[in-house]
Amino acid sequence: MGSYHVHTKCECGPAGHARGQPPAIPRARREGEAPAEPRAPQVRTPRLVVLALAVFLAASAGCTPWGEYIRNGFKVGPNYRRPPVPVAQDWIDATDQRLRRDEDVDFAHWWTVLKDPVLDRLVADSYRQNLTLREAGFRILQNRALLGIAIGSFFPQQQYAQGDYFRNAISTEAANRPFVLERFYSQYDLGFALAWELDFWGRFRRAIEAADADLDASVEDYDDVLVTLLGDVATAYVQMRILEAQIAYTQANVALQKQTLTIAKARFAGGLVTEVDVDQAQSILSQTEAQIPQLEIGLRQVNNRLCVLLGVPPEELRARMGPAPIPTCPAEVALGIPADLVRRRPDVRRAERLAAGQAARIGIAESDFYPHITLNGGFVYSAQQFRDVFNQRALQGAVGPSFQWNLLNYGRIINRVRFEDATFQQLVVSYQQTVLVAAQETEDGIVTFLQSQRQSRFMAESVTAAQKAVDIAIAQYKGGLVDFNRVSLLEQNLVTQQNLYAQAFGSIALGLVQTYRALGGGWQIRLDAAAAGAPGLGPPSGDRGPDIIPAPAPVPVPAPGAAPPAKAAASRGEVRASGISPVLAPRSPPVRAAANGPAQPIVPAEAVPMMRGAAAVPPWARPATSMPRVAPTGVAAGVQPAAWLMPTPR
Repeated sequence: MGSYHVHTKCECGPAGHARGQPPAIPRARREGEAPAEPRAPQVRTPRLVVLALAVFLAASAGCTPWGEYIRNGFKVGPNYRRPPVPVAQDWIDATDQRLRRDEDVDFAHWWTVLKDPVLDRLVADSYRQNLTLREAGFRILQNRALLGIAIGSFFPQQQYAQGDYFRNAISTEAANRPFVLERFYSQYDLGFALAWELDFWGRFRRAIEAADADLDASVEDYDDVLVTLLGDVATAYVQMRILEAQIAYTQANVALQKQTLTIAKARFAGGLVTEVDVDQAQSILSQTEAQIPQLEIGLRQVNNRLCVLLGVPPEELRARMGPAPIPTCPAEVALGIPADLVRRRPDVRRAERLAAGQAARIGIAESDFYPHITLNGGFVYSAQQFRDVFNQRALQGAVGPSFQWNLLNYGRIINRVRFEDATFQQLVVSYQQTVLVAAQETEDGIVTFLQSQRQSRFMAESVTAAQKAVDIAIAQYKGGLVDFNRVSLLEQNLVTQQNLYAQAFGSIALGLVQTYRALGGGWQIRLDAAAAGAPGLGPPSGDRGPDIIPAPAPVPVPAPGAAPPAKAAASRGEVRASGISPVLAPRSPPVRAAANGPAQPIVPAEAVPMMRGAAAVPPWARPATSMPRVAPTGVAAGVQPAAWLMPTPR
């Protein structure tokens, strides 16, 4: 990492500036007045040179030394360099053979390692329809426009034409009235004025640097939102599959415990046991049944969260998604090295760009220590009769340089510099903290992925043993060899172990998702020119299957004065703002016709891949484990969970 410039606060006296204003347009000669005699032009070049030299020497009292001023490209303030950040040499679990360091890892489509076509379609739908991502795209457009404004400020800041016509009347009864040649007269004026503050101290070029860095930060913010979106979609999908497996396990245990209750009732009716066995069996059954509504609540909440990520109102997705197991993962994961986080994670790059923009604002604040030189000019054609407006004798005007140097600002300028410098230091620390958090999140994902594999294997052995113990205990209870206490304890333990096993096996996929999200994978898909052919990306294709949430048909705009449609007929994908028409359809992103292709979404296709557009910065303004899936054995016939729910315990 290179070193970065820490601004040294200067203790110069307070000074400042105010931008020059164009000269006032003088009033035209009234009709009847004698024309002024032409005056010979006076050459005052020596005085102007002396004045400019005096201003130039006075500026040497500022904060930036002349040598640094020249090296900075005739700009005051510090030039930015990327700050150093703390980065580990290697991962904590680097010796684990399941961690690879392949250089050609496809982080752009990391979710495809789960080999789940439903997840691929969900990712594609969320990329096209998510509203938070679209909001981030419009922030890029905002910052691109602000960059264009900053570039425009480098050129003449004020330039305008003006014209007017007045019919005037002069009072002849006013006190101390002047001699009136003509009481009623007309006045026609047409002129142009200009004021251009020259960028001697880099004030406007530093503003362009700051706006350019802010644009970069907004692009990185879009990428960060995209990385978060992909990780949230994958996490919600895996959580849905975990909850479905837990519900299926619980329902199978409910069926098994109902059979146990039937056995207890038969033995009580035969006088072999007391009613305590029946009550105990009923209590255990009701307790297990009570777990299903709680799991259904969690499943519905995850479903609703996934709908929001897809950019649609909450609706039931399971019927469209279909049954599927908890995603299985490869036993290995490709990581690279910790230093890659600095260049790959969008939130790290965004924090660095924010610091770069703030460094330029220090120079903007320092420019107020120096005099600001402005070129002013203006001319006007004035005449009493319109036919004389463009007569040469109707022309009057003025042109010349000026400087403004605000004095005695009582510490306002120096404290503004201190404020900008402290803000820069804060953003540098924030950048370094972001790198640390990125490393922490990656290590958390790695340890979750690796240790969940071990946990899953142990839990699989526990489930197999618990299932076997339940089968034996029920058979012994039928023969009167054991009491019901043992059966009840084993059945309760089986419910707990199966739910924990589903959670442990799903944690492998969740750990992998967390790892790839922490590594900053996924944002690269906006740069992929062949996104339409990539797995899970682009518009639906024939070999990819239908969308989970298809885009609805466009909603017609009602004619003025037409009665609103019935509430029951409103499309589920519509969101109507109060008093605003037309209706917005969240599932169908706004599109713009492309020059040589089909219509494309405005934000992903236009606002992001080509971020700078017409507001490009001119060169002079640039700053330097897979497991087989079968159902557990020993469950009552006809009520076993579907074969796709879980892997075989081992």
